[in-house]
Amino acid sequence: MVKEKLSKKNWLIITLFCFMGGIAWNTENMYFNTFITNEIYSDVSQAAILGSMEATTAVARMVALSAIAAVVTTFIMGALSDRLKNRKMFISVGYILWGIVTGMFGFITKENVAELFNLTDEAMILGTTVWFVILMDIVMTFMGSTSNDAAFQAWVTDVTVPKQRPLVETVLSVVGTVSSFAVTGVGSFAQAGTISYKIFFVGLGVVVTLCGVVGLFLIKDPPKTLQREVSSNYWADLFYGFRPSVIKENSRLYLALVSFCLAIVAFQVFYPYLLTYVQYVIIPDNGGVENLLKAPVIITAVVVVAILLVCIVTLLKLSTEKKGLCLMIGVVVLSLGFFLLSTSTGIYVILVSILPVVLGNALVNILFGAAIKDFIPEGKAGLFQGIRMIFAVLLPMVIGPVIGDMACRNAAQTIINEANAEVIVPAKDMFLWAGLISILAVIPLIFLIKKGFNTEEVKEAVVNKNE
Repeated sequence: MVKEKLSKKNWLIITLFCFMGGIAWNTENMYFNTFITNEIYSDVSQAAILGSMEATTAVARMVALSAIAAVVTTFIMGALSDRLKNRKMFISVGYILWGIVTGMFGFITKENVAELFNLTDEAMILGTTVWFVILMDIVMTFMGSTSNDAAFQAWVTDVTVPKQRPLVETVLSVVGTVSSFAVTGVGSFAQAGTISYKIFFVGLGVVVTLCGVVGLFLIKDPPKTLQREVSSNYWADLFYGFRPSVIKENSRLYLALVSFCLAIVAFQVFYPYLLTYVQYVIIPDNGGVENLLKAPVIITAVVVVAILLVCIVTLLKLSTEKKGLCLMIGVVVLSLGFFLLSTSTGIYVILVSILPVVLGNALVNILFGAAIKDFIPEGKAGLFQGIRMIFAVLLPMVIGPVIGDMACRNAAQTIINEANAEVIVPAKDMFLWAGLISILAVIPLIFLIKKGFNTEEVKEAVVNKNE
């Protein structure tokens, strides 16, 4: 029986592992991309690029293959964690290895790859280095998805009840945002060349590994995880969520997943390219970093943040009674923000656009995250993590970056690297496509709202059917 109130220890575990998991994921999702542009493509010739691939295409392929690895891993390891009834070891050992692999990225250079594979042709060296980065990213994703996506997310579901989850999801979202700011703060030094990417990757890898070590002593599986019955057929468990009967019985869950998926696809259209966009488009178009730090810009940013916080708190309070309405507001304002970002690279337009984008993204992630956990049948958390990953990771990270890459290549906005070669960089057109895709999330959301969000009744009905 899960207590109505989470213990301080469980709150500590949720906060710590969300933060450190966010450190690892944000390092991968944000800085592996800048690493490719700023390091791998920094001094290669035009011929090498033409003989290999564009930087934006390399990023799109890395993100897509990482997503596939994440989903396959979560399916296998989620069901396995249910079967072995030991989330603790999956989380802790996974975080230890996750951090180690993160640190190994610091040693990937074109010179090391050329020496390792005995290569001399520049195009071959570039292509092999890119694919080596992608391969290592897949390995890292396996570790992260095992520990975080499969085991940790299932553990959070195990130790919470529906009434707790909106608050838990809020904390997870806030902590995740803080971790992204922390990574951005440190990563900006690597992006600017103040510190090396080697120091950056190794340093963050160490702290993630230490978190896993702490988990060996801190995490405890709840009694219901240990007592839960599992099917005798492991392979049947892997495909449990694809059964037509399961989909029918859990229609609210799948409608929530589809709507959430479309919103995240929109986000992934631009997110892999965001920091590169800031570095090579926003900063130059606004006269450099010094102009972005002037008083009017800072004051505007502070006002935007203040309004944002008020809006998030107000709407989250409203969501306790009107979750569907707040989700609809979230999707609509998110789309509005994307459309605004597609109109200009001016700093004030961007600051104004941040308000609906961050507000909409917060509502979408918090409320859909809570709803999805609520709609998962009791005792099936591990089995449904793979399904969740298809909609939350696989489809968004395969489809989104491809659309973003196409938008960037069609815009043909370039920079000149050290070898006097043209390298394509992101363009504001990607935000237009993000807006068009995100507004589609309204369609399944309408059907979900009609079915209602009374999660206690839904959960009870699903449990009775399963029994």
